[in-house]
Amino acid sequence: MNTHWYTYTDYRVQHTVVGDLRAADAVYSPQLHNRRRLFVHLPPSYAAEPERRYPVIYMQDGQNLFDQTLSYAGEWQVDETMLALSGEGLEAIVVGIPNMGTRRVDEYSPFKDARLRRGGRGDWYVAFMANTVKPLIDADFRTLPAREHTGVLGSSMGGLISLYAFFARPDVFGFAGVMSPSLWFAQEAITSYIQAAPYKPGRIYLDIGTHEAGEPRLAQRPPHKYTSRYLQSARRLTEILAAKGYLPGTQLRYDEEEEAAHNEAAWARRLPGALRFLLAPERQPALASGTTEQWWEF
Repeated sequence: MNTHWYTYTDYRVQHTVVGDLRAADAVYSPQLHNRRRLFVHLPPSYAAEPERRYPVIYMQDGQNLFDQTLSYAGEWQVDETMLALSGEGLEAIVVGIPNMGTRRVDEYSPFKDARLRRGGRGDWYVAFMANTVKPLIDADFRTLPAREHTGVLGSSMGGLISLYAFFARPDVFGFAGVMSPSLWFAQEAITSYIQAAPYKPGRIYLDIGTHEAGEPRLAQRPPHKYTSRYLQSARRLTEILAAKGYLPGTQLRYDEEEEAAHNEAAWARRLPGALRFLLAPERQPALASGTTEQWWEF
């Protein structure tokens, strides 16, 4: 497949992109029978070191990652974060896969939510990432294609499908960033799936904000006493992952951010810590400002 990659720019508007961002339009998915633009953010050293190959992170909701102009809910500032982390010796190619708008929920869950009548196309979406997008990126850019150098990351429903992809396609994905995952979807079917799934070697980063959507049980208490369905589900998933064999500190990291809500600004704040862990598991990652690190006793 011949894909035309071009330097992303649009002189009609003022962009917020930092670094080398490439784009390809109307990339076809034979699994989902639709087309979408793809984005690729290249490391700062990419042009200067032509023999070097890089790990790759496939990120969901690609409209919200690099440019405020494209965003429908705020920018993650992935480009600024990757530039800053390069100064610490952490570099990776980041592939932004935009969602398909009204089809987003359907593609981001393999499970059908009977009440919402949404979801159920997640297996096709994971196949799109693994069997169409990844071969395309490996062919056109200098990647480290092995699973231990290949990760997937997302938030909310994007966090749910990223977690699912790690377990469903262990031949492809060796680490996963799972930020504020929508574990509630389809009556927490993802939790049952993970509990029954065999152990897959790799690294998992999981986080949540203490004030995310849910049903506050103690809304009048101080913030650190606040609990919600989101928070409880994330803690329960962390226990399941640890019991399955993921070692806190090396293979598993769980963060809670005090008073953080369910939005792009919160995910942008926590992204540096997530990437430090996922890209450099042998080093204790620094925490983003305002984040509380917690290792749970089991």
